[in-house]
This record gives sequence, structure tokens and C-alpha cells, in this order.
Amino acid sequence: MVQSKIKGVGVALITPFDNYKVDYDALARMVEHVINGGVDYIVALGSTAETATLSLEERHKVLRFIVERTAGRVPIVAGMGSNDTHALVEQLRTFDLSGTVAILSVVPYYNKPSQEGIYRHFMAVAEASPVPVIIYNVPGRTGVNMTAETTLRLAHATKRIVAVKEASGSIEQMQRIIDARPDEFLVLSGDDGLTVELIKRGGEGVISVAANAFAKDFCNCIHRAMNGDIETAEREMERLTAPINLLFKEGNPTGAKAMCAAMGITRDEVRQPLVEATAELMAEIKSDIATYDLK
Repeated sequence: MVQSKIKGVGVALITPFDNYKVDYDALARMVEHVINGGVDYIVALGSTAETATLSLEERHKVLRFIVERTAGRVPIVAGMGSNDTHALVEQLRTFDLSGTVAILSVVPYYNKPSQEGIYRHFMAVAEASPVPVIIYNVPGRTGVNMTAETTLRLAHATKRIVAVKEASGSIEQMQRIIDARPDEFLVLSGDDGLTVELIKRGGEGVISVAANAFAKDFCNCIHRAMNGDIETAEREMERLTAPINLLFKEGNPTGAKAMCAAMGITRDEVRQPLVEATAELMAEIKSDIATYDLK
């Protein structure tokens, strides 16, 4: 079952750039870095990948490159989202998703659909997708919260929807989903800092930004929680709270890319309208790498 492949730590992989072009050498280093760091699976083409600024051709090439470079060592999930339901359904029928175990699909952004609109959108996505679907609730980016009731309605309506990435920031909302979900439906955190608490309450892991940078430290923490050692995981998460917060101080993936650049893995380059980290943030990042012994 696909659910066994998307528990633990999934990394929302960044897309490295060099003078605006995708830097495939750096992308190869990122794949090796996160796999060696212990991630359980890779999420390509998510919001952290700056997919909104990638052309359709670039999206195809990036996903194929990650699939080939990973070579079956960890599962791959592909980000496939849109605020145009019809266009997304058509894209799902033609996009090459071979080598992936699922798609991650975000609540339609900007349009601010009703809960009924969100439900119909994801039911259409589930019907069209050749692989299972992880639905993604991130009201800070989309402008609308998918309620626990809508998530549960979708989870009970079709087995094609196998999990939710919850980034509402509300532990109470996540708990309502956990309490009433069908068997095998997974609840994954979309907030790195809330992951241990979510696992403590019955959740199954995280799709992480932090795992781009300090993969080993973060994966060790979450894997301890998944193995039932909550007390140790909570202590480790407390140590990681400051660097996690720093990753989001000037937005995502600005912080993640700055930290990866400070570690010598990639260049510190994003596509507009994002901008690179300020000198002040980069100084803080370098200090935290040394202070918290993040490699």
C-alpha cells in the first residue's frame, strides 16, 4: 500500500538555480544529501520547489531527473496542483508520473473556493490521477482553510485520497481529522515544528522544509518520535526550534536555500518575485549551523 511509503519524513525538495536556469548538478547533490540524511521519501515540484516559476517543460525535466537520480532508493511524490480544476485534470492525463507513488495536490489558491468547491475539485483530481493523492491544506498560501469536515468527507468518499498534508497550524483541526478518519488514511504535518506533537497525537509524519538543510538531525528527531521515543524527540525538537524558525524568517524557500548555500550544497538563488536572503539572515544562519552543529 502507498501509505507505507509516505510515513515518516518526506522532504519538499528545493529546486537549485544557477543564473536563472535549473542547476542539475546541484539538484543531484541535493538528492544525495537528503537521502544520506535519512529521508523516507522525496516530494518534487512542491511549493518549496518554486514550481510556480517553473515552465511545464522544466517541471517535466526536474521530475524525470529526480526519478532517475533517486534510482528507486526512496519513493517519490510529485506536486500537481492548480486553481483551475479542468486544466489540472487534463494535465494529470498527460503528465509523465512514472516512477512516482503519489501526487501532492494543494487546495486551489487565489480563487478562495467554498468547502463544496474544494470537495468537488479534489474528487475530480482523485478520479483523473493515475496515482494516489495526498491533499494539501495550507491556508497561509491559498487564502482558504480546508476544514476538518471537508478533509474527512474526502477521506471517506474515495480510497484514491490516501493522506492529508496539514499546514493549517491548528493542532485541534489535525486532531479532529485523526479522531474520525477512515482506516489507513494518514495525517502528515505541513509544519516542521508541530511534527512531534502531531505524531504524539496519532499522526504519521511530515512533509518537511527543514530536511532540505539539516536532514540528519531532523530525520533522527522525527524517527525517534515515530518509534515511540517521544521524550527524546521532544528534546531534540526543542534544540531544532531556533534553526527551523530561521528557515522561515524571510519566507520559504529563501531560508532553506540560504542554509543549503551556507553548507556548500547549492547556490543561494531564487526566482522572482522571491529574493535571496539578506546579509543579516545569512549571518544568523551561519551562526546557527555552528551553534547547533548542523552539517
